[in-house]
Amino acid sequence: MIPHQFYYQLVVLGLLWLFVMLHLAWPSRDVTTQTKPAKPITPRRQRSTDPTPFAGLTHTPHCALCEQEAAHPQAPPPVRPDPMPPTHRRPRTVDTSRHFCPHTGCRYRGWLGLGNLRANGHPSGGPWRQFQCTSCQGYFPEHHGTIFHGKQGAVELSVRVLACLAEGLGIRATARVFEVDPNTVLHWLVEAAEQLRAFSCYFLCEVHVQQLQLDELYAVLSAVKDGEMREVEAIQRLSRSPHWVWTVIDPVTKLLLAIDGGPRTLAMAQCVVHQVARLLAPDCMPLFLTDGYKDYLTAILTHFGHWVQPPRRQATGPAPKPRWIPLPGLLYAQVIKTVRRRRLVRVRHRVVFGTLAAIEQVLAAHGWQINTAFIERLNLTIRQHVAAVGRRVSTLCKGEDGVRQQLGLYHVYYNFCLPHASLCQPLLPPEPTHGSGSVKRWRPRTPAMAAGLTDHVWTRREVLLFRVPPWPQPAGV
Repeated sequence: MIPHQFYYQLVVLGLLWLFVMLHLAWPSRDVTTQTKPAKPITPRRQRSTDPTPFAGLTHTPHCALCEQEAAHPQAPPPVRPDPMPPTHRRPRTVDTSRHFCPHTGCRYRGWLGLGNLRANGHPSGGPWRQFQCTSCQGYFPEHHGTIFHGKQGAVELSVRVLACLAEGLGIRATARVFEVDPNTVLHWLVEAAEQLRAFSCYFLCEVHVQQLQLDELYAVLSAVKDGEMREVEAIQRLSRSPHWVWTVIDPVTKLLLAIDGGPRTLAMAQCVVHQVARLLAPDCMPLFLTDGYKDYLTAILTHFGHWVQPPRRQATGPAPKPRWIPLPGLLYAQVIKTVRRRRLVRVRHRVVFGTLAAIEQVLAAHGWQINTAFIERLNLTIRQHVAAVGRRVSTLCKGEDGVRQQLGLYHVYYNFCLPHASLCQPLLPPEPTHGSGSVKRWRPRTPAMAAGLTDHVWTRREVLLFRVPPWPQPAGV
């Protein structure tokens, strides 16, 4: 039997042999040995974070509305006639400045405040007053050209029904409250939306603003939610966000310049910016503030750009092509937000057109920084007042037309009928009230009053009874 000490000796000899072999195989550290010099480590090139100047486009971006207006220009309005000379009759007590003659053959047709109308009372004891044009001797009722013309229903009922829709109540819920048929409520909404759209186009013109904020709000259609479409089509539409509510607001006066519904595409962005460009005064160049959506850049550049011929860089060769670049006074900045797991983790500001100093100078007048907080707060208000775009509700519209009709109703209601708390002005001195309550210290103002478009808070009945002229009126009328 081999003793255990023998194995221990073998292990010790094996370790000694291993150390000797490692010592012989280890490279020598002799300094005289010539080694190949190592390559110097070059630092990694850092990309510049400075924004590169916009080089311009070689072609004008496509806008369907601009091409349509160029192909079918709007006819100029007729020559405005002279006001009617005053008569020696009794002074008129009925205000006719908001009415015009609707007869086709009259040369005063469509013109306000020319003194050609006369009030003749209420025919057959009816609720509507009758007017007569002293130029063509024609007669017409005061509700001619409104949604109440030719209807026998109560005016106050339809006004209150539309007011409930503007405050966020659904069509069926409104019908149950006022005990009318839902189809009647829908019919009144369709007629009112068409008239209110013309009302907004008439008053929202030649607007002067300093800055604008643009954003889009996601909406779901009932046809997608209820399964009326095929599953593949529904998934495809939902994946590319089929319907969005596009809004544009002036954060200073809180004026809602444009609100429309459609897909989140470049064509829709062009449509919204085109509407804004038509509303602004010719000498108005506001600061644009948006989120990181890339199509806003193309849409803004389309309507606020011009052709420039670049200078030659060499004496020979072809001349450089003209470039479509933004106008000199155009300012545009983006607020880019990074969201991870439904949490906001980063906010970056990016100056697209103009300089940061010029943008900060515009915002410093109100003590603000680059932000889109006002338009995002408006999105919450829209969800509360427009039943079709609310979250987790059963009042979704079947199609895009239904969403646009409710948005058109809310557009006029927000700008002209709904006083904004931040726009109220103090009354000096305070006005006493008729009762025993406290004095009136604040004057309510709507966004349209703050923007100088009107001088009073419009009632819902007053808006629905306003007859929109067929063409623009001169300033001060």
